[in-house]
Amino acid sequence: MTNYQRQSILCPNCKKLISASEPKCPYCAMANPASFWKNNVWTRGFRDPSRFVKLIISINVGMYLLSILFDPGSTSLTPHPLIFLSPSEPMLKLFGATGIIPISQDHRYWTLVSASYLHGGILHIFFNMAAFNQLATVVNREFGVYRMFVIYTFGGIVGFWISYMAGVYLTIGASASVCGLVGAILYYGKSRGGVYGKNLYRQIAVWVVFLFIFGLLVPGINNWGHGGGILAGIIFGYLLGYQDKKRENFFHRTLAGVCLIGTFLVLIWAVSTSVYYLLLR
Repeated sequence: MTNYQRQSILCPNCKKLISASEPKCPYCAMANPASFWKNNVWTRGFRDPSRFVKLIISINVGMYLLSILFDPGSTSLTPHPLIFLSPSEPMLKLFGATGIIPISQDHRYWTLVSASYLHGGILHIFFNMAAFNQLATVVNREFGVYRMFVIYTFGGIVGFWISYMAGVYLTIGASASVCGLVGAILYYGKSRGGVYGKNLYRQIAVWVVFLFIFGLLVPGINNWGHGGGILAGIIFGYLLGYQDKKRENFFHRTLAGVCLIGTFLVLIWAVSTSVYYLLLR
């Protein structure tokens, strides 16, 4: 039994237990499933989607704490719930807030990525991460974790780019990326149909209505970012497909890898340049 387990792997494509010596997966027909390029640290690291969701949440929390700890004297301690423990605007700009000021004036296009991992207060990050945790569970199930992260990443990029084109001067938050997941679920529910698809579509449509009303009633909400994120989610949901139509493949894993590496490099750059600036001032 021990020897058999050593020579067995999970197919990188369909996740079924197979022999490492199989030239082709007997379940999904993937060629050379035991090869390094198809069964490496990257592919093994995403077998637990819930752990990956927790990783994204941890990164968001980490960036939020750093934006406060690097300039604690400017952190808002006003008991108003919407601005309590809010990092200072200069610190948010330094860490990678996006909009007309960072992009047009400073040519910091990389902030289209970093802004998704910054938040303006304790309630801001709490609600965004709670929504992400709930929606990512659905998208992971219907699209897979690789496609989920691609949609999450491009939801933020497209949403912030549209808000930049619409004239938003400065903006932050994961809501554009989260809205990308909303758009993907909207597309999935409408495309799949049936009782399950229709119910899911109706439920997520309630989210959209709530976002629209919330954006109208509460000042400072980036409605352009929300709308752009939803649009991006619909487009990428259509382009990438979902599990019922197309299983996750090497292209999806590669694209997710590019998104992960790009995000990692951008956030490292944001933190390191912030440290450099603070040391010099």
